[in-house]
Amino acid sequence: MVTKALKPMMQSILEKYYGKSPAHMDDTIHFLSELVTQIRPTKPHNIEYSINAIQSLCYVLNSQQQYADYLRDVLLTLITTRKPVSIFADSGIQPGTGFFSEMSRRIGHKLLPQVVDKNYLKDVFGLIFCEKYDDEWVIAVPNEIWLQLFAALHFELTNAALIDSVYKALLESAQVLSYRLSALGLEPELIRNHEDLENYSSPFITQNLEVAELVNKEKLTLEDAKHSFVIFDQCRQVIIKVRKNSAQTGTSIDLTFLMQRMTQQLDRLEHLLNILVGIKNKTAVDGDVLSLFKTLTYAEANKNNVTQHFSQNVELLALRVTENASKTGEHYITTTRSEYFQLMRSAMGAGFIVAFMAAIKIIISKQHFAPLNEAICFSLNYGIGFVLIHTLHFTVATKQPAMTAASIAESIDSGDGKTRDLHRLVSIVAQTVRSQTVAIFGNVVFAIPFAMLIAWSVHHFTGQPFIDADKAHRLLHDIDVLHTPALFYAAIAGICLFLSGLIAGYHDNLAIYNRIPQRLAALKWLQKILGEARLNRVATYIENNLGAIAGNFYFGCMLGGMTAVGVLFGVPVDIRHITFSSAFAGFSSVALDFNMSTEMIWLAASGVLLIGIVNLLVSFSLAIYVAMKSRKLSFAQWRTFLKNLLSRLNQHPAEFFLPPKREIEALEKD
Repeated sequence: MVTKALKPMMQSILEKYYGKSPAHMDDTIHFLSELVTQIRPTKPHNIEYSINAIQSLCYVLNSQQQYADYLRDVLLTLITTRKPVSIFADSGIQPGTGFFSEMSRRIGHKLLPQVVDKNYLKDVFGLIFCEKYDDEWVIAVPNEIWLQLFAALHFELTNAALIDSVYKALLESAQVLSYRLSALGLEPELIRNHEDLENYSSPFITQNLEVAELVNKEKLTLEDAKHSFVIFDQCRQVIIKVRKNSAQTGTSIDLTFLMQRMTQQLDRLEHLLNILVGIKNKTAVDGDVLSLFKTLTYAEANKNNVTQHFSQNVELLALRVTENASKTGEHYITTTRSEYFQLMRSAMGAGFIVAFMAAIKIIISKQHFAPLNEAICFSLNYGIGFVLIHTLHFTVATKQPAMTAASIAESIDSGDGKTRDLHRLVSIVAQTVRSQTVAIFGNVVFAIPFAMLIAWSVHHFTGQPFIDADKAHRLLHDIDVLHTPALFYAAIAGICLFLSGLIAGYHDNLAIYNRIPQRLAALKWLQKILGEARLNRVATYIENNLGAIAGNFYFGCMLGGMTAVGVLFGVPVDIRHITFSSAFAGFSSVALDFNMSTEMIWLAASGVLLIGIVNLLVSFSLAIYVAMKSRKLSFAQWRTFLKNLLSRLNQHPAEFFLPPKREIEALEKD
């Protein structure tokens, strides 16, 4: 739709610059900038305005051919007179400097923009599309509207010399991309994860030979290019295989960065070859040109986007981390009664050890160490304690959500949203709820009485109370959710739980990718000390447990050091953990000789319960969010899922607390 207001504006801009030499750079930039400014909406979502502006420009160009010829020549001359490789082979493609160098560059250029060099087409493009939201409206404008503009420019009427210059510029960019791609195909990081590249002819080398052959052809046909496209697909298959192999061999940010760069180069090279074939054979290339234009606009708008760079390159590592957590999470979900009661017994064992960890913390606090020394002692107490719990195959309930969330996300990923898969997901959630419930029960039911036993034993054998009445009141006050920020502190503990899950997954990936078990087993001096067989067992244990050990130890360090962080920065930061809170309640009850009012008992009980709920909810929410983001899942069927979940809860409420006698039969009924 052509609007009366926009048409004269377009006419005025074209009249102003018509007749000036397309080779004059400043005039060209001002001319194109004014046109784009006129098309650009004031708000990125106002696409209707841009559509009307483009159609108004088309009307003027169609009614006055001299303006169409001038604008076309300006655009094509710009491509041939500026250095085109800078945009066609660089823009929107990861640089060769690496992830962290590129991150540093983006941050630096956000603070202090780079110098613009008008000799480079990439910089000129940035001057024309200079608003940070230009990519939004350019991409949102329907393709048919842009194609109307292309048609109005009548590129088929361009003189042969100018077309030949454009062809050579694009050809040079394609050659540069091909050489870069062949070099990346020889990177040790890639070959290490795909050994066949050394044993057989590499498609990355082959594509360079193919492109070089195409360059020398007098008549470039689609059939010639198709063979190159087959080689490009083989290159993509290598990248896909490396991504799949990363489940067994691990991954790194550098490897992800490398594969991202290679994929972008392949896509760009294919675009350029399609355009080159079209130019040589005088066939329509509007679709490929438009796709490339939108890609370049997006790249220009996001060239300094730190968030996009981070998410783009950490995605595969995040997937591997959450998948490793998922494998651990499977052990926290019980399906049979025997597994259910086994989990309860392991949780009771953890409650027993946590009671001693809580006692040691109180003993350390009595020593009145300097804040840093006290934080180190607290961290070592918690860290070593949690590692011991893992080594003895015991279970801390609050560590479950960070692991089980990844398992649930995996079930969503494999389910494809089908109804029967939603029923399966409901079953997994029911299994998870009852597993976590029994684990909490096991932790608390042993932590409280063993804490009481420790306090009573100290008093019985030494004649001195383990803690005095004032300390007991302070401990009970700390878990009072009505008069203290205990739930906020519980949320902080939940964040620590979530982070420990990521740390565990990261170290599992690290062990695989850096081949730590194999390197450990190859240590000659350690073989002499332990013997080869024993060292192999140690290496196997490290391979299977490095993530869990690291996650547990760092979790302990986070819990132990959080108070010190609050003191250091002068902010009210602390942690509240359900199992430790229940143990502290046990110590306090003995110190007060069980002389507690009903209100104190209810406040303590409700405090422990609510702290546990917040621990679980925060860690679970964060973990499932990251797990689903890493798998690029949205799970649009939440309403149906919640309906099925409530229906199951109404029909079989006991299933959320006790497993059916025959779990398999229960699943089949669904």
